[in-house]
Amino acid sequence: MKKLTLALSLAVAAVSTVFAGPTKVDFKTTIHCAVMKNEVVKIADATKKHMYADYKGRRYFFCCNGCPQAFKKDPKKYAKSDSIPVPKKK
Repeated sequence: MKKLTLALSLAVAAVSTVFAGPTKVDFKTTIHCAVMKNEVVKIADATKKHMYADYKGRRYFFCCNGCPQAFKKDPKKYAKSDSIPVPKKK
C-alpha cells in the first residue's frame, strides 16, 4: 500500500510539472533569450559574460554562444523580443 501511495504521489507531481505552464520570468533578475524565446536568462550572469547586444536603445540578452550571431545578422527580426532599456553609463 505504501508503494502504491508513493507511486501515485510521484505521478501527480510529474503531471503537475508538465502542465504547470511556461517558466515564469522575474523581469528584475531574469529575461527570455532574444533568439530562443523559451530560454530564461539571468541578467546578471549574461551581463558578466557579455551575452547581450544593444539595438535602438534596448538591450537584448542571449542564452548561448550561437544567439548573438543570429541576432546581429538580423536584429530587426528579434526587436520585439524581451529587452530592457540600455543602462545609462555612470
